[in-house]
Amino acid sequence: MTHLFDPLTIRGVTLRNRVGVSPMCMYSYEDGLSNDWQVTHLGARAVGGAGLVIAEATAVDPAGRITPHDAGLWSDDHIEPLTRVTKVIKTNGAVPGIQIGHAGRKASTNRPWTDNGQPIPADNPAGWPVVGPSPVAFNCGYQVPRELTVDEIHTIQNQFRDTARRALAAGFEWLEVHAAHGYLLHNFYSPLSNHRMDDYGGSFENRVRMLIETVRAVRQVWPENLPLAVRISGTDWTDGGWSVDDSVKLAPMLKAEGVDLLDCSSGGNVHGAKIPTGPGYQVPLAEAVRGTGIMTAAVGLITLPEQAEEIIRDEQADIVLLGREMLRNPYWALQAAQKLGRKVDVPPQYLRAF
Repeated sequence: MTHLFDPLTIRGVTLRNRVGVSPMCMYSYEDGLSNDWQVTHLGARAVGGAGLVIAEATAVDPAGRITPHDAGLWSDDHIEPLTRVTKVIKTNGAVPGIQIGHAGRKASTNRPWTDNGQPIPADNPAGWPVVGPSPVAFNCGYQVPRELTVDEIHTIQNQFRDTARRALAAGFEWLEVHAAHGYLLHNFYSPLSNHRMDDYGGSFENRVRMLIETVRAVRQVWPENLPLAVRISGTDWTDGGWSVDDSVKLAPMLKAEGVDLLDCSSGGNVHGAKIPTGPGYQVPLAEAVRGTGIMTAAVGLITLPEQAEEIIRDEQADIVLLGREMLRNPYWALQAAQKLGRKVDVPPQYLRAF
């Protein structure tokens, strides 16, 4: 018996297995518009047997892009190109998901292979001014963000809502709100980046208000029969920052707002934080959060079929998300099933190889 290839039903959606493709930025688009690269890239992972394929961080506003080359869904013009993505994923047996987000104070940077991903100044024609909960820069060389007004906070929440509506129109069946890795929603809940003294800063309840209200806005338009997930950074890995205990406290609050699953990553809000990376190093975060009664996804240096199987078998998480390993091998899921002795459907075009 294996557990990794058991189906999982959340609301009205059933994943054929517990293997998911983690959202990974490709930095390959103009004006946020999807293209052949995204269709090919994500379609191959669906062909490769994953149960869930999550499209990369997709900006709710042009100013919320990490780089000028990010995917976007801030206008209706972005819907039609993305229908090609959802169609190829669904046609090949996987559930199409999308992650929506706003980069906050880490916006306006180069893509990793251009100038080493350095920040782009606001006065550079390729860049733009960045925003955040407080005027605290991510690091030396990054722009100091302009502090958002309360009205602007509500505008961004509405942008998340409107982007969720467009995601539905494009055919996505799984929505993930990006609240991790030092981007805007994470900026609000971490005390290291939020120094506000109003209703959106100070106490724990005030710092998580931005995320809670954003999720509430999204649930207004995201159907009850479709799963809603949130990616969090389970810890800042820094004294005085967001902690695992904070994540455990946040989980039931999000569940009460209609969140079905927490995708438990970590870090990204503190430059140079000492992160004890290693195989499955973030799995304990997913396990701790899962103990509150909400489903979780584990992510981070999960590479081996036996490792992924153990995570699901031991109920440390409900789904495993693979990132870089899926870049190396889009057919990881099919090969993992074969190694674990589980019979799964293989595309008939590939049967001769299996």
